[in-house]
Amino acid sequence: MIQEPGAFVRLLAIMDQLRQEGGCPWDREQTRHSLKPFLIEEAYEVIEAIETGEPDKIKEELGDLLFQIIFHAKISEERGEFSIEDIIKTTAEKMIKRHPHVFAQKKLQNAQEVLIQWEGIKQAENKRSILEGVPAQLPSLLRAHRLQDRAARVGFDWENTGQVLEKVEEEWREFGAALSEGDQVQMEKEFGDLLFSLVNLARFVHINPEDALRRTIKEFIRRFQHIEKGLEREGKALNEVSLAEMDTLWEEAKKEEK
Repeated sequence: MIQEPGAFVRLLAIMDQLRQEGGCPWDREQTRHSLKPFLIEEAYEVIEAIETGEPDKIKEELGDLLFQIIFHAKISEERGEFSIEDIIKTTAEKMIKRHPHVFAQKKLQNAQEVLIQWEGIKQAENKRSILEGVPAQLPSLLRAHRLQDRAARVGFDWENTGQVLEKVEEEWREFGAALSEGDQVQMEKEFGDLLFSLVNLARFVHINPEDALRRTIKEFIRRFQHIEKGLEREGKALNEVSLAEMDTLWEEAKKEEK
């Protein structure tokens, strides 16, 4: 619960002051569309902060994300559409409606039953497809994961990990065949199928593919920068050394991780 509701009111007042006559020129000229990159950026900075595990950093980035929401609410209020209060009321009503097992004494046994109920309620809200609501703008790995998860909630899923592995192997063979034929269009299609099946495998063994790839990218950056620093100490440039020399430093970086 908010112990100091005045803090939220103060934040709203700051937004009002920034947008009013005599406020901040930059803030005054922003629109919904101009703010889109900042909204996405702040959401990713929250994710990055969560991965650090530092509470102060998480608090700061959540605040920045909250301010983006308030910014959008202020613009909508100026357009006579809705206010931050309307957003809060709508969300509260939606959460109560979608959690009858909490607010309407309907009992469920586990989280899976909750997800199935959630999708059923959303379908009743005139959604044309269970796949609606997964933003097209999401990173492709995350979007694939979310779409597969939605389908799995209503039973469209593999029965065991072995079946998923067989599918991955099948897609790998099909990509290999397209590669041998040199058909660029077919290669792209088969590679997409392979990635999609790998995402399915990740989901089946409870791995978030976006998080897994982000972690690998972080490792790649750290190891490659180790190569750069090692060569710099030796007075060498990247384009002056062999792959074998770089690989030695790469393996050195891997050992340091252990």
